[in-house]
Amino acid sequence: MGRQARQLSDSGFYHIVVRGINHQHIFEEESDYVFFLEVLGKLKKELAFEIHAYCLMSNHIHLLLREKRLGDISVIMKRLLTKYVMCFNRKYQRSGALIASRYKSIAVEVDEYFISLQRYIHQNPLKAGVVRKMEDYPYSSYNEYLCGGQFVTTALTFEMVGRKEWIRIQQLVTDEIFEASGCIHLSDDEVRRKIMHLANGSEPHEIGAWEKSKRDVMLQKLRAEGLSIRQIERATGISRGIVAKS
Repeated sequence: MGRQARQLSDSGFYHIVVRGINHQHIFEEESDYVFFLEVLGKLKKELAFEIHAYCLMSNHIHLLLREKRLGDISVIMKRLLTKYVMCFNRKYQRSGALIASRYKSIAVEVDEYFISLQRYIHQNPLKAGVVRKMEDYPYSSYNEYLCGGQFVTTALTFEMVGRKEWIRIQQLVTDEIFEASGCIHLSDDEVRRKIMHLANGSEPHEIGAWEKSKRDVMLQKLRAEGLSIRQIERATGISRGIVAKS
């Protein structure tokens, strides 16, 4: 059976996941991380794509990119990985594949999951126990969001939620996983059970009658757990405007 064609993104955004073959390291030392980012930066200028988040781990990579022209993502990744792997193999006197199978390219929509996906990407070193604070990790885009820079496009994100709110959301530790798809997909019944678990057994529709401050804390908790505004609205009956502002 032939390989399944990659899904193209209507928005132009892709979550790219690259893993080392047999879980081996893609980066051996600091200069390897630096070289990868140099190659990525040069391609960014040549092909005019945007970088909205990234995290380079020793044996895998997360990128959140936006292509300029439909289908450019294939060209971007082919040139990026070919250049890096050739130089890596030459440097370490090795041959053969470095990257496991095909990289994953997951179409991403610009909705409430977009910020959560950035959080998932930035928290990789934190959850791996590499650092205690995200800002201590040098090979992710987190510090550029905090301190500014030209490598990563931050304007869209800050237009969506604002810098202060973005920082708050990024620091919420959750168990969300974005590798298999662009967002967390749950059935209505699964959403109901998840909310009841977080609400200590209360039915989702009961939350709307809670005292406002208690209700808003719960809504924040539900969003931090990866539930979308639409999922929360449908389960609780609370309008999306109130959910979004909580």
